[in-house]
Amino acid sequence: MMAALSTSATTSTPAPASSAFPLAAAARFPRASSSTRALALAERRRLSEAGGGGRSVAAGRRSFHGLVPAHVLSAGDDAEGASINREVEESSRRRMLLAVGAAVFLSWPNPAAYAAEAKKGFLPVTDKKDGYSFLYPFGWQEVVVQGQDKVYKDVIEPLESVSVNTIPTNKQDIRELGPPDQVAEALIRKVLAAPTQKTKLIEAKENDVDGRTYYTFEFTAQAPNFTRHALGAIAIANGKFYTLTTGANERRWEKIKDRLHTVVDSFKIEARI
Repeated sequence: MMAALSTSATTSTPAPASSAFPLAAAARFPRASSSTRALALAERRRLSEAGGGGRSVAAGRRSFHGLVPAHVLSAGDDAEGASINREVEESSRRRMLLAVGAAVFLSWPNPAAYAAEAKKGFLPVTDKKDGYSFLYPFGWQEVVVQGQDKVYKDVIEPLESVSVNTIPTNKQDIRELGPPDQVAEALIRKVLAAPTQKTKLIEAKENDVDGRTYYTFEFTAQAPNFTRHALGAIAIANGKFYTLTTGANERRWEKIKDRLHTVVDSFKIEARI
């Protein structure tokens, strides 16, 4: 008979996770009826009123001398404890979620910075000292090039790069130097390409962004063993002549041109800080 009970208990559904007792204890003691539990609780109150209020629950249990099994009292305690624990856990979880939400809100970047960082596949560069910013493709690395303010390039395709250069000027606006095609042509021939390279200006135009004038242009520079297809943007502000140039090997142009246009379009001059 006992063996049968033991086998039945072993194959029964496991106790809920909130139970304070292991499965073996639950098998040894059948679940107390509501009347038995009420009797046990009444007896515990009587002992407390009789001077046992300062004693521990364990001491209260020993005073029953086995008349009521210890698990009967524990079952009632566990039900109340589990309910309280659930309330505490829910309260703690709500406080944690509120704290996390507040931290995320407070750490949220300003809209302009967030828009720049959210551009998929690009990283932002901001030079507060010289007052300019732009995006460059993710994966390009910064390198030091003498005479250039900033340079980022692809380590596998060295012709895929972006560079920014600044020189002092007493001009106030890029239009003081002439129309876009003339300024771009002179800049390409004298600065952006080697004297031995054959250059071709494909397009040059004027753009107005936030009240500031930019000249943007597209050109190629042909060397004996390669041809670079490039884009440029120039502007004058803060007493400086700004030049951004980006490009790639002609054989890679169709694949990467959209990214290079994003780089040029992202170039912005701000008031120097």
